[in-house]
Amino acid sequence: MSIHYQQYYLHQRPNGATTDNDVKVRSVEVDGLADGQILIKNEYFSLDPAIRGWMSDEPSYMPPIEIGDVIRSSTVGTVVESTHPDFAVGDEVYGLNGWEQYSLSDGYFITKVPKDNQFPLHYYLSAFGAVGLTAYFGIKDAAQLKPGDTLLMSAAAGAVGSLGGQLAKNMGCRVVGLAGSDDKCQWLTQDLGFDAAINYKTESGNLNAAIAAACPEGVDVYFDNVGGEILDAALLNINSNARIVFCGSISTYNASEPVPGPYNWWQVLAKSATVQGFLISNYLDQFEAGAAAIAELLREDKIQFKYDIVDGFDNTLTAFHKLFDGSNTGKLMLKV
Repeated sequence: MSIHYQQYYLHQRPNGATTDNDVKVRSVEVDGLADGQILIKNEYFSLDPAIRGWMSDEPSYMPPIEIGDVIRSSTVGTVVESTHPDFAVGDEVYGLNGWEQYSLSDGYFITKVPKDNQFPLHYYLSAFGAVGLTAYFGIKDAAQLKPGDTLLMSAAAGAVGSLGGQLAKNMGCRVVGLAGSDDKCQWLTQDLGFDAAINYKTESGNLNAAIAAACPEGVDVYFDNVGGEILDAALLNINSNARIVFCGSISTYNASEPVPGPYNWWQVLAKSATVQGFLISNYLDQFEAGAAAIAELLREDKIQFKYDIVDGFDNTLTAFHKLFDGSNTGKLMLKV
């Protein structure tokens, strides 16, 4: 069958915040499938800070999005046409596709939603998707946490930070979060059970002291989602043999000039700390088990998960900007 749909593509590489001159919309037609392909009607697609990094041409863990290519993103939807032996019409699937109403795929990096799924479909972009699994494996494995440790979590009101902090609390750790508003900090402590929360905006210029006050026994694990001045302040508070899980650097993604620092990098040497770059793709063979573990924690009410869903394909870029102005809480998605 012939289907016309719209997609966002990279027209030029952004310099600073992404604009509609950088990312534009075009119409696409699919007129029949080749052997081994599936056509997916996307219900939701993901809005993640990493996408901004992929729009640049700097080396990363994934190749840059090429000029003229669809904006790469995780999606979840339903197979509407298939010539692939492993996928049938009606299968609900999630995987790496793009900001588009439909996705044509050869099945690579596409996973079926379980037939007995009891959760909303968008959970496969949030709690059971890359962000939920990042929090799960980042805390359960990479951080090497043990009961009694102090975890300092940046971007703590975001999708990864909020879930990761709760997982650490369940393990018997002291958890301190950094977030960008008093409301977010209150949510972390009152609803999610964080031991303390710091508003990094009101404490700007005083972050070192604020972290020291909230972490009187020092920081055993710093989970870094932001980089920048928060990383510098965290480094001044780490304990001997601390672990730093480097998961993201959202504070620098829109930078148009070279980014200095971290200025306090010498603390890694002074405290014999370990810094580990963390990519969820390294755990690909454990995704199914991780999603099942998160589902069980949700069913037992041991964790909460907040999401922010923006409705309407035309609102994609406006919604994307929420990641960088701090106006979203939890996992940000677009309902197509």
